[in-house]
Amino acid sequence: MLDVLAHRVYRHLFFAQVIALIGTGLTTVALALLAHDLAGGQAGVVLGTALAIKMVACVGIAPLVGAYASRLPRRTLLVSLDLLRAAVVCALPFVTEVWQIYVLIFLLNACSAGFTPVFQATIPDILEDEEQYTRALSLSRLAYDLENLLSPMVAAALLMAMSFDVLFVLNALAFVISASLVISVMLPEPHPLEEIPGVWRRVSHGIRIYLKTPRLRGLLALNLAVSAAGAMQIVNTVVLVRSMLGLGEKEVALAFAAAGGGSMLVAVLLPKVLDRLPERPVMLLGGVIMALSLYLGWLGPSFAGLVGLWLLLGAGASMVMTPTGRLLKRSCQTEDRPALFVPNSRCHTVAG
Repeated sequence: MLDVLAHRVYRHLFFAQVIALIGTGLTTVALALLAHDLAGGQAGVVLGTALAIKMVACVGIAPLVGAYASRLPRRTLLVSLDLLRAAVVCALPFVTEVWQIYVLIFLLNACSAGFTPVFQATIPDILEDEEQYTRALSLSRLAYDLENLLSPMVAAALLMAMSFDVLFVLNALAFVISASLVISVMLPEPHPLEEIPGVWRRVSHGIRIYLKTPRLRGLLALNLAVSAAGAMQIVNTVVLVRSMLGLGEKEVALAFAAAGGGSMLVAVLLPKVLDRLPERPVMLLGGVIMALSLYLGWLGPSFAGLVGLWLLLGAGASMVMTPTGRLLKRSCQTEDRPALFVPNSRCHTVAG
């Protein structure tokens, strides 16, 4: 799998992704703790509202960027969005009211909603061979899992020595490093999209391709399932651990890490599995595993049981998300990729 890192451009983009995601994971943990400080037992409500605002940003901004991304230089766009995200994160330590969290989360995720589909659509232009692209998809999945696994562990270690406000500053630094790595390479220019009359038709171009393609309609349903399961984990982890189980900040971080552990294990094993099996049964099994883990949550598990359920949840999500890029690549023309990757831009954390 690591052979694909021999490609210099992809290597720089991959490490830019990893560093930005680890920083984002620190902010997700810090944001949960900030919400608990400001709202106490209502922290779940605050995080749920923040997640809803994130979804509004994703749904409202990403299609606009996907529609017009082919007219903009990719490198300039990605670097600018990284620097804007760094500026927004730097404001989070100064928050004193819940409404300020909502404003900053919207701004942060508006930038991420523009960054993610353009970034994802660039990778298949760099790696045109499907075998290499499959390996790159697994590495990308591992990057998300590093955020889920390493970030909470790093956060737990840092919280022993410093306030959680410092985690926001570290995230800003991560975005600056990510921008530096992107600017260090030349990216292929986007393929010009055939002119589509009307703003609405251009903005809705990607979702119309989804709805006209049967296998992409199924993929969209599975993506909704992953988003719903991820929202359940993000919103309720801090409440379950702090308020119901009466445990501390370190346990919150470890619970977040459990989902990343399951997802990472699957991402490592999946390339060989996909060499032998089609994507469909693997992705459907992932959906079943996610549903089972959430159903078992009704039993009111202990902390160890919760960690086990989140491990299963992460594994199921990875089984759905890792093969997604292969389906998208086969289902569209090159110039349609930025628009088509918009509905697939999963909102993986509250913090972007």
